[in-house]
Amino acid sequence: MTERLSDISARIEGVQQLGAVVNAIKGIAAARARTAKAQVAAVDRYSELISSALAYAMPPEDTVTPSRSSRRADTLPRGVSSAQNVAIEQSAPGTALVLFLAEQGFAGAFSERVLDSVMPQITQGMTAPLMIIGTRGLVVASTREVIPEWSAAMPSHSLGIPTLADDITHAIDAAREQQPFTHLDIVYTRWLKGRPQLIRQPLLPLSRNGVMADAHKVSPVATHTGEASTYRRATPYRRATSLMQLPREQLVTRLGQEHQHARLCQAALHAFAAENEARMEAMTSAATQIERELEDFKATLRQVRQESITAEIIELGTGAAAGNP
Repeated sequence: MTERLSDISARIEGVQQLGAVVNAIKGIAAARARTAKAQVAAVDRYSELISSALAYAMPPEDTVTPSRSSRRADTLPRGVSSAQNVAIEQSAPGTALVLFLAEQGFAGAFSERVLDSVMPQITQGMTAPLMIIGTRGLVVASTREVIPEWSAAMPSHSLGIPTLADDITHAIDAAREQQPFTHLDIVYTRWLKGRPQLIRQPLLPLSRNGVMADAHKVSPVATHTGEASTYRRATPYRRATSLMQLPREQLVTRLGQEHQHARLCQAALHAFAAENEARMEAMTSAATQIERELEDFKATLRQVRQESITAEIIELGTGAAAGNP
């Protein structure tokens, strides 16, 4: 009986230590998510302003390869359920992809959701490069035999996001030199109303129609299909008289580079915040389960102690009766 009591006490101590670790992970994730969420609004607004400026600077006729931003799919890809609140696009195998996956573990199915949405394109045989952001996500991808041409780690703090965007930009430029491609999509997760939302947006090619859509981007709204969409129909675009200090071509080139960098920062920051929100959710569930197990162990300990006390009383009573015939 004594050995059983010690075993249960040891289990309780182990569960309490696990609970302390879970609470620590949850606290770190909460701090990172809170910081990122405070920065997301500013980055979103900056991206919209750059898109608006670029739309004004580009010539009235769309001289760049037409964007595919209007070809938004009404159906979800295979392996993704409507309960995941997805707003994505279908793309041809020749479209390059930048996937923002989880950097660390204990984030539920964060990486799996992103990979599920692009697996149909990958299994068809991609002819364009695949890039993955996130160390843990890279491991998950490898289990599916998905090997990217380039990968990078997500920064541990949101202040490292601009540097990551620079690295992705250099990787894209290097990939286009080795294997020319014209279309590139970014796939990431954002956190909206307590749920993960999968987003797929075209980054290349650059066209005025696509830039206008970015400039008028707002919070997700319901579409005729009942799903959420990251775009509200853009308001009628009116070109205003603009004062330009640089030749139009040079201005468009510079704003285009800034637009790409802003979009990458936006996607990375949303993914960073969403990963930590997902980790908080996972740790909350784990903490709840730990509390239940702890209560069960404590109840068992009380029962074993009561049985031990009862056994001792019976033993004492039996001994006393035997000594007094």
